[in-house]
Amino acid sequence: MNTEPDSLTIGAFAKAAGVNVETIRFYQLKGLLPTPDRPYGSIRRYGGADVARVRFVKAAQRLGFSLDEIGQLLKLEDGTHCSEAAELGALRLADVRARLADLKRMEAALSRLVSECRAHRGNVTCPLIASLHDGPPADNSNP
Repeated sequence: MNTEPDSLTIGAFAKAAGVNVETIRFYQLKGLLPTPDRPYGSIRRYGGADVARVRFVKAAQRLGFSLDEIGQLLKLEDGTHCSEAAELGALRLADVRARLADLKRMEAALSRLVSECRAHRGNVTCPLIASLHDGPPADNSNP
């Protein structure tokens, strides 16, 4: 496969970036990836910079950034806007920490309910099923 600059077809580009063709088109639609010109009677060509950009988008998504946030990061990628990028990162970090706190509360509630289920034998109401009928388990971590 020829990987010289701007020599990849959209299919080869998608394969090199580890995504499918629809993802490429979606990123173009969202403005995350430029759509190259189509020379008369020819097909669009992509290069290594395009592959790197898609990999950047996918890496940012794995960190939980939204496509809008990724668009903002792409505008800051020249390296001179580290403080602005840090602000976006700090917001994402705060969101991750909030989600972790929620997951810890969920873990504690489920752990308690599973323990209660295992402790109940015979023809009694299952504590897990009963709590789901009654609504969310009480959060005993807050006064």
